[in-house]
Amino acid sequence: MTLQPQGRRDDLLRLFSHAHWANEEILKALQDSEVVSGKLMALFSHLLTAEKVWLERLNKRDSTVPSIWPMYSLEDCELLLKANAAGYRLFITELKDGDLDSLLTYRSSKGVEFTSAVSDILHHVSLHGSYHRGQISTYLRLDGLEPVNTDFILFARLDAE
Repeated sequence: MTLQPQGRRDDLLRLFSHAHWANEEILKALQDSEVVSGKLMALFSHLLTAEKVWLERLNKRDSTVPSIWPMYSLEDCELLLKANAAGYRLFITELKDGDLDSLLTYRSSKGVEFTSAVSDILHHVSLHGSYHRGQISTYLRLDGLEPVNTDFILFARLDAE
């Protein structure tokens, strides 16, 4: 079964709503922690920076950043989190029929050229964030703190309420 273009966009909007919700949950947990380790901030800063880099690539703008592994403050993370969410919502909402299957050529952070379908890039961004949020939760537990449940199914249950 192939989803129609509008259905595909709606599914992607939902995935990115989940990503935004999950990023906010991580941010709240870090803000509520008395001490936030460097490894936690490095992972969260990287996750948000990677989202921004991919958004710039998707919009065919310069995606160069000084570092793909910056060290931001919680305040900077909050601003970037909000900007990324708004940017992805706008990008996905404005997609036309066929745009999801169109190919985008870009350079990796190491300068290597690649070509990928827009839909593959969007799915990568969503999955990349889930991967790093899982790492953050693991490190929270190792630091003696409560891990954050950012599972999609929890988001779906809360969204249905």
